[in-house]
Amino acid sequence: MIARQILIHEDAQATAHAIAARLITTIADALAARGVAHVVVTGGSLGIAALEAVAANPAKTSVNWSQVHFWWGDERFVASDSADRNVRQAAALFEALDTLGLDRATVHAMGARDQYETAEQAAAAYARELAEEAEEGALNPAFDVLMLGMGPDSHVASLFPNHTRSDEPGVIAVHDSPKPPADRVTLTMGTINTAKEVWLLVAGAEKAPALAAAQHEVNEVAVPASAVHGTEATRWIIDRAAATLL
Repeated sequence: MIARQILIHEDAQATAHAIAARLITTIADALAARGVAHVVVTGGSLGIAALEAVAANPAKTSVNWSQVHFWWGDERFVASDSADRNVRQAAALFEALDTLGLDRATVHAMGARDQYETAEQAAAAYARELAEEAEEGALNPAFDVLMLGMGPDSHVASLFPNHTRSDEPGVIAVHDSPKPPADRVTLTMGTINTAKEVWLLVAGAEKAPALAAAQHEVNEVAVPASAVHGTEATRWIIDRAAATLL
């Protein structure tokens, strides 16, 4: 497994700005190397704060955003206009990038309840969308960066401890989620771990026990965050409050 790099910043705000700066640089490097970039973004307070920090960062003008694909690690299966949806919470970023050439066709939102009858249908549709942007024979694009938040219970995306899971690459529906709303769509661990770089974004003292458990041993069932890794780099980008038990 790729060694984990732990990067500790002073507080949640500093962590969000550090994530934003690193993300802009990583995207620019991917564009220089391949002409296209694929990024999986996340919701949650720190994830959304990081995206807002990208929108506020002057360096964003150095990126050709028309060639950047945005994906989601998970989504709440609710109405498309619901404030609970991660993609709606990230609206400030996409609005800021519109004037810099962002093609909204490359913002790949997961399906909503008013678009599909079931979360399974939404998951299947997202799997097809991933495959359409993948190289021949692959199930998903080569993600340059995949960002994840972590809950106090150590869940990542919508993969909860001792709950719905799949080791196979793909996109699955989640029902009876321990955290509302009950119905969700998520990438599987098998897909998450195909990313070149995986970044886990963690802030707050309430996350410290789960963070310590995730560093102690790999146990995907009981501590999902512990099993996450990239193929080239795994970075835990955290604040001091979350790091207190390390």
